[in-house]
Amino acid sequence: MLDHLITHDDALRMVPTDRNELATAIGRLRDELRSLPKDADPTRTRILTRWIGIGQMSMGHHDEALTFLRQSLDIAATTGNTRAVVATGLNLADAHRYAGDAQSADALYRRALNTARNQQPELVDYALQHTGKHLMERGDLTGAQAHLQEALRLRIAKEDTELVKSTQAALDRVEMLISQAGASAVAPADPGEWSRQWTTWLQSRTTTLTPSRWAQDFPALRDALAGITAHQRVHPRHLRHQHDQSFPPVLLAAMAKEAEKAVATDGYLHNGKRNAAVGDAANHFAAQVDLTAVVSRSTGLHVEQPHTAVYIAYTEGQFLDFHVDEAGFGEANLILCLRHERPTGALRVSATVFINTDGYLECALAPGDCVVFDGALTPHGRTPLSPGESVTLVSFGFRACNQATHTPTNLPAAPR
Repeated sequence: MLDHLITHDDALRMVPTDRNELATAIGRLRDELRSLPKDADPTRTRILTRWIGIGQMSMGHHDEALTFLRQSLDIAATTGNTRAVVATGLNLADAHRYAGDAQSADALYRRALNTARNQQPELVDYALQHTGKHLMERGDLTGAQAHLQEALRLRIAKEDTELVKSTQAALDRVEMLISQAGASAVAPADPGEWSRQWTTWLQSRTTTLTPSRWAQDFPALRDALAGITAHQRVHPRHLRHQHDQSFPPVLLAAMAKEAEKAVATDGYLHNGKRNAAVGDAANHFAAQVDLTAVVSRSTGLHVEQPHTAVYIAYTEGQFLDFHVDEAGFGEANLILCLRHERPTGALRVSATVFINTDGYLECALAPGDCVVFDGALTPHGRTPLSPGESVTLVSFGFRACNQATHTPTNLPAAPR
């Protein structure tokens, strides 16, 4: 539908052959989508939303790409079209990858590949191809090579010259990167696997669910985490509204309203809470407020403008257990509270919590409060919400201006 207007750049990412022509074509698809009657065949809606999402992804419009592709995937799942679930799931994974959310992308790639192997074998080569590119970008060159080699074998068997050419181009790039890494061709450690191993170890030793365990847990955790905390680019800082930092109330209110609608209509479950793509209100907030100055002033780390953001919503009983993020979100994270409702007289309220060298740091964020931290190297989570309690947040990801000097090396492996 838009194939002729999309190509791949040197990094093998989709880009427009002509931005104006692609934008016009996307506009026509959106007009058709809006004109569909309410009782229209959901198949047409699924196809239109998928291609609008692919087009927006190629244009670099990450939030719109995520919104449309998620809608298309939901329709595919609801109608029981497993083939479309795999294909659109791969597109949505690509959109998360392009937006810098490697963790969400990884889960979607794994799910699509598993579904293809079990239910849609004719799509296994596509799933391997997309997953291989994802692994290549994360630095897991050995894993990328294995996935692409399997895809190549399957595509040679299909006798599809164009597919073989596409996979060979990806495999050539991986092998070039391996060669550049050194004559020994040893690929660097997989940062995603490193994060997962540490998260697994943390959750086997402590939990946000039972703060009464923390004092008992901490001494062993402190010693094990010393090698990580020594590399932190940013130490957690709780910035209180109108005391440490003041944000315009009208902009906070606009984001809170947008977040509530986004979570209700397009929210998706992720790690036990609801996430949703940000929209115009969050983008306007980031354009009007100098968030780079907030991060730099409070942490000493000079960062670029936020490259990614997401709304997060919790309701009663939900929590987020201790974990460390994958590196793709950036060297600094800023979580800003948009809304926190709790019953009057509640004995305990939910808080964002960190493990640092001194113990556990709980940050009960009020609306307008924010916390800045290094998500990839600071174990963090959220304590459970009490009955009647709800929290809405927006999280921004920042990359350091000079990443070369802030990329840690020789990080310790998770204890066994």
